[in-house]
Amino acid sequence: MKQKTSITLSSDILAKLDHMAGPNRSRSALIERVLRSYFRERARKKRHELDLERINAAADRLNSEAEEILEYQASEA
Repeated sequence: MKQKTSITLSSDILAKLDHMAGPNRSRSALIERVLRSYFRERARKKRHELDLERINAAADRLNSEAEEILEYQASEA
């Protein structure tokens, strides 16, 4: 469900908005599309940050396990 709202924009932003929307798209449609894209990108970055935190938290353990495997493989050769 859509709700009507009002925002105040500077004239230069409004001019760019009108230019990007063109004659066949409403300002509202363009703003909604841009905001959806922005929210998706923020969510993607947040997931990436969480993944990186998990990897970093486990890095010492994973590196230690990798070293053990390499040492085992070297001793078998």
